[in-house]
Amino acid sequence: MRIRIAFQAVLTAVSLILLTPAVAHAHGDTVKVVVTGQREGHVTADVTWENDGDAVEEAVAATVNAVSADGARTLGPWRLVRDPAATPAGWTTAESLPPGAWKVSVDVGFPALGHGELEVGVPVVDPAPATGTPGPRPAGPSSAPTGAGTQAPTPTPTPTPKPATASEAPAEPGTGPAVWWTTAGVAVTALAGAAVGILLRRRRARG
Repeated sequence: MRIRIAFQAVLTAVSLILLTPAVAHAHGDTVKVVVTGQREGHVTADVTWENDGDAVEEAVAATVNAVSADGARTLGPWRLVRDPAATPAGWTTAESLPPGAWKVSVDVGFPALGHGELEVGVPVVDPAPATGTPGPRPAGPSSAPTGAGTQAPTPTPTPTPKPATASEAPAEPGTGPAVWWTTAGVAVTALAGAAVGILLRRRRARG
């Protein structure tokens, strides 16, 4: 299976070389690869023709490999892709290196052979601090401090009526002073009448 894949890759490379003989003869048979560094971990490189320094306008078949400074970690192979933020000769990787020191090598196989390498360092990027400060919270009914705000008016207690004493109680009908004197007069008149009647009867009996 590996032999078959390798054979297909060789046939593809040969066909590409045969399709662009005029270009290779015009610019030379080698390309210059300059690894320029990294941008946010993405490897950056310039690929130009060795003879005249023109940017390679054709598709570039290249692999990128990276080895950590202590040799314990390896990354790649990655492909080179056009870098839209760079010059026409600029290329980069879609993948990014983690923070640390790396030895990067780039090998170009088409449209011509080329090699470049560089030691690059990817710094640790601290997370950006949060921008802006939260605005003051609007005071709601639950957040108002104790005693603050408009207080409800305190209800005035209704006075409880005092029970009337015997002297202050209203006089009942028929119990006033005038009625008492009237009753006493009637009683005296009745007694006087009775006494007069008794005396008259005794005189008649004697006569």
